[in-house]
Amino acid sequence: MLRCENVTYTYPHQQTPAVRDLSLTVEPGELVLCTGASGCGKSTLIRLLNGLCPHYFSGTLQGRVLVNGAPTTEQTPPQIARQAGTLFQDPEQQFFALNVEDELSFALEWQGLGIETMRHAVAGAVRQFGLEKICRSSIHQLSEGQKQKVGLASLWTQRPQALVLDEPTANLDPESTAELALKLAHLKERGMAILVVDHRLYWLADVVDRVVVMREGRIEAEGDFAMLHDAELRRRFGLREARVPDARRTLPGCTSAHGLIQARNLTHAHKGRKPLYEGVNFDLPGGVTAIIGHNGAGKTTLARILAGLDQQQNGEILIRDQPCDAKQRMRHSGLVLQNADHQLHMRTVEQEVQTCLELAGQKDPDHARMLLEEFGLLQLAGRHPQSLSGGEKQRLVVACALAKRPSLLILDEPTSGLDGANMHRLAAAIERQAHQERSVLLITHDLELLAGMGRQALRLPLVGPRQIETPLTETPARRQSGNAPGITAQHNNPTAQVV
Repeated sequence: MLRCENVTYTYPHQQTPAVRDLSLTVEPGELVLCTGASGCGKSTLIRLLNGLCPHYFSGTLQGRVLVNGAPTTEQTPPQIARQAGTLFQDPEQQFFALNVEDELSFALEWQGLGIETMRHAVAGAVRQFGLEKICRSSIHQLSEGQKQKVGLASLWTQRPQALVLDEPTANLDPESTAELALKLAHLKERGMAILVVDHRLYWLADVVDRVVVMREGRIEAEGDFAMLHDAELRRRFGLREARVPDARRTLPGCTSAHGLIQARNLTHAHKGRKPLYEGVNFDLPGGVTAIIGHNGAGKTTLARILAGLDQQQNGEILIRDQPCDAKQRMRHSGLVLQNADHQLHMRTVEQEVQTCLELAGQKDPDHARMLLEEFGLLQLAGRHPQSLSGGEKQRLVVACALAKRPSLLILDEPTSGLDGANMHRLAAAIERQAHQERSVLLITHDLELLAGMGRQALRLPLVGPRQIETPLTETPARRQSGNAPGITAQHNNPTAQVV
């Protein structure tokens, strides 16, 4: 169904091929995982399969890429999309409508299907992906994880013969990730060809048929999932762990009575919606604190309030026992948003970091280059930020946040798009911040990062005197399969959500 035959592809104005002599086949009823370090050519492989290379990006293509037996050079991207649906790393790049229902029906309407057919398909997608509460919401009001679900549901409505998924779990909570694994297993049984490109490995342990590992544009290793248990192989290719403990319930709660960051009687609601937080109090100590909760629980909203980008409706935020308004919090904090593209505005990588230093009152060019070297970006200093891979962009915005030496560093899903080697590099940088009497907040669904870095946790939804506590719930995926594939459970008594 999906086939590459001795493919070499070079982008315009580039000397080095992004993909070299690559051959790969994904048959109907087969699920293949493609992994490898950032910049190894995975995204280019996806663009070759969906026809964006060479139809949109032009460039030079040698060899053949076939979808359903026909060369992609003889089909248009819309024709390819009807047969092989693609979920991009950033689902916003493929949204056309303003609300969820319209987005789910957009492609069906474009294909000229009848109203009843569309209604039936959309209703089925809403049920399958648990979108009942947000199906009439604006796309722009959704969390990144909810957007990821909408993107997947939109593909599901079109019933393609193949799926190509780029980091499909990057913004999903572990329960939604387990449910996605079950859905992919079901689609595979129905004969769909599925290619998943991902750094996170554990969640596919029970459903993947074959694994391919890329490096420098080539497939360097191939086998079943068991080969990923080889620690030396993972180290050599910079891969993530194949099995990951679920540490969410074992992390102690934030019990400090005199935290570095304090919230008192915090209340906030999005316009026209019920409060996310109502009269809650919590204290965040120095060091590393994980903020965990399901998709849509309000983690990013809390980050924006603490960083001064949004104003709470009631209550106050204190930093080092001093009340701080939004402007003051903005000066004290550094925030890395979930979507790195929203924070990249300059013409070169080095200018991004240098501008952040200047805004913080620093003008040392050596400091900028030191930060770039720390995150493995020095060799990319002259590149345009939008030409970087997703993982490289993620590392760049973290370097920019560290440039101002903030008292409060907030990282919203900082490991999305990061391979194993760069995740460890990021973890080391976070540890250095924590040892300098700064507060680091990690908003993350990444169980691997939590297992290695979690010290204490603030669990969402936040609970105030007029709210009912909502614990981590059991999902259909957990009831059917116990733990998610590749997850090792850890049990102890749950801690209180907030002080």
